Amino acid sequence: MSDGAVETAARVVAAQRTGSLFRRQWPWLAALAFAVVVPWFAFDWSTGRHSGFGVSMLSQIGIMIIFALSYNMLMGQAGLLSFGHAVFLGLGGYVTAHVVTASRNGFPLPLELTPLVGGLSGLGFAIVLGYFATKQRATAFAMITLGIGELVTSCALMFRIFFGGEGGVSTNRMTGHSLLGLAYGAPIQVYYLIVAWTAFSVAAMLLLTRTPLGRMANACRDNFERAQFVGYDPRMVRFFQFALSGAFAGIAGALYTLTYEIVTFDTVAGPLSANALLMTYIGGVGVFGGPVVGAVLIVLLQSWVSLLSNSWLVYAGVLFILMVTFAPMGLTGLVMMHQPIWRARRMGLLVGPYLRLLVPGLLVMMGFVLVVELCSFLTIGAAQGKSLTLGKLTIDPRSATPWLVASALLVGGGAWLRSAVGVFAVAWHAVTEHLKAAGAGS
Repeated sequence: MSDGAVETAARVVAAQRTGSLFRRQWPWLAALAFAVVVPWFAFDWSTGRHSGFGVSMLSQIGIMIIFALSYNMLMGQAGLLSFGHAVFLGLGGYVTAHVVTASRNGFPLPLELTPLVGGLSGLGFAIVLGYFATKQRATAFAMITLGIGELVTSCALMFRIFFGGEGGVSTNRMTGHSLLGLAYGAPIQVYYLIVAWTAFSVAAMLLLTRTPLGRMANACRDNFERAQFVGYDPRMVRFFQFALSGAFAGIAGALYTLTYEIVTFDTVAGPLSANALLMTYIGGVGVFGGPVVGAVLIVLLQSWVSLLSNSWLVYAGVLFILMVTFAPMGLTGLVMMHQPIWRARRMGLLVGPYLRLLVPGLLVMMGFVLVVELCSFLTIGAAQGKSLTLGKLTIDPRSATPWLVASALLVGGGAWLRSAVGVFAVAWHAVTEHLKAAGAGS
């Protein structure tokens, strides 16, 4: 074969690989493109400014995506349930705050590289704490991480020199040091810095899942005795996975500091660790992109729904219970269940059954929301002097009518939904059995 033919064949193979890579990663590329353009949807051309609330919410989503994916390195990939993962986000944020302050006083660190400080500090703390935590697994590991979280939270309130006590540590991100010549005074500039670091962190964590360490983490999660039998040390696998997850959580903590310019004990406390668990489990631990979906959903609940209702925590808790009960693989797991049906071009057979679920499901949801809001306004709303309004209609929680309507929606919609679920189950069983028969026949 001539040199020209070899070169042509190599180009064809390279083009095929590039096309295959694009087909596999197009959802991530599309998400990145969306993240770049979405702030401009809320741009006010008359004032020349972006929506402050929108940019802040988008920045928080980027930070929580890194945080949730770093948590999934433990829970989803290594099977380690942690109750203290926020420790590494918070400690990375504290170190970053001190470094940014030092940078303003003459330490020439470009702000674009500051998240490396958070990542390295998160890695260092994870190495120290992980040395003890990863000696155990399962319930013992979870209890150790819970103790670590409580210990660090107590230290954050006691040792004011480093943690600043209840007031935390404040800083100013306008250090005057930038690789791009930016001041980073505008939140939109910080947002695009978060987008860049989120893209880097997601790509790095995705690549880690395809390394021998990532594969062995999965093996130790599924059967650690067998992994030990073939010559691997499950404890060291847990340790390396724990350390790397702490590094990425530290990056999230550094971005948190740059966004809000303050770090308090809340960043190392239990509620933020619980948020990581919620985001990861609701999104789905079995799919790499699951925590991303969970992070977006939880941040929307916290930032948007909380403006509409004081009971947003109730909705988040009920959603978590429903996912654990009926969809333990999370939202992305539900989507992935339909992948074989989509490939077999049988999704049309499920469109009708899904539509039959839609109306009763909406009725049940409306009834549940109405009950929750009525209960909330009888206590919190009344104390705050607010009134319950839906559109232009003002509802009196002390009247019997709204309670009867809510009960009718719940009971009637629930009975209808139960019947529709039975019909859907028959249709789903028929489609899956058809796919099994087709697979056996081929």
